[in-house]
Amino acid sequence: MVDLSTEYLGLKLANPVVPSASPLSRSLDTAKRLEDAGASALVMYSLFEEDVERSEASISDYLHHHETGYAEMVGYPGDVHDFSTLADDYLGQVFALKQALDIPIIASLNGVTPGGWVEYGSMLQESGADALELNIYYVAASPDQSSDVIEQLYIDIVTEMRHQISMPLTVKLFSQFSALPHFVRRLEQAGANGVALFNRFFQPDIDLRNLSVVPTLALSSSKELLLRSHWIAMLYGRVNVSLAVTGGVHTSEDALKAVLAGADVTHLCSALLRRGPDAVTEVLKGIQQWLEAHDYASLEEIKGLLSQKDVPDPKVYERANYVHLLQNYARQVKSGKG
Repeated sequence: MVDLSTEYLGLKLANPVVPSASPLSRSLDTAKRLEDAGASALVMYSLFEEDVERSEASISDYLHHHETGYAEMVGYPGDVHDFSTLADDYLGQVFALKQALDIPIIASLNGVTPGGWVEYGSMLQESGADALELNIYYVAASPDQSSDVIEQLYIDIVTEMRHQISMPLTVKLFSQFSALPHFVRRLEQAGANGVALFNRFFQPDIDLRNLSVVPTLALSSSKELLLRSHWIAMLYGRVNVSLAVTGGVHTSEDALKAVLAGADVTHLCSALLRRGPDAVTEVLKGIQQWLEAHDYASLEEIKGLLSQKDVPDPKVYERANYVHLLQNYARQVKSGKG
């Protein structure tokens, strides 16, 4: 039997297939089905900074109106514990998942500013989360903000979160950083134990009939893996953090390519939304069969095998390959083969 185990964020996992943040983790029944299908860990849906702040504002309003509306009750604010917030619900779901499942639970916080919401990291830890994925979804839209300012924002949030928690911490990143390897090293120095590449950039569309801007949400495809595996391959062996591919993993072939590039785990989301928990089983079966067919005894044997550090021609990941491809294509067009 091939050993599919891997290590991610210091956690020993049975295999590299980990469902990423999605609505699927809101249901204990679905989460259990994912575990039964072979998922080695589970990333929860995200708790957003805005939800935390909105919930806390609701409690503040509740207490204010309670006191001003019933003068005789001043000093007796009522049972605030009965006033459930989205944050309370999330913490409760972490606890419930830990009780129902045997696999590690990775909580997910989504925010863009250092602030009170970061304190929820310690609450998630107390609720039993095994690790935390920090999703800093920040769109750098202002021409007054430099890349240095944006990077420092990330560093400040990671630093503050590290002061709040002792459990493993990974950061889910965009692909638009100009010097990604250097930035990942800075995140490592700030206390991050891993990075997940890449956050999908949700872009609105333009409605020509109504002359309006409309939100769109499209599921990923395997084509999106190319960008992710490229940067995983560039990072492998050069930074001391766990590496996760998120986005573009739909098949066992996709997962194998990610691991060969250097990924410790491959996150699944769109594949699960399309095919359900059975997608986990299908991917794992394909990985197992490929390793057996190529006489590998473990997943660890192929991890990073085709990273830039270990590939026979490292230039294949750099500018030289870009120039070579364009020159070859130009020759094909000239000869009538393009």
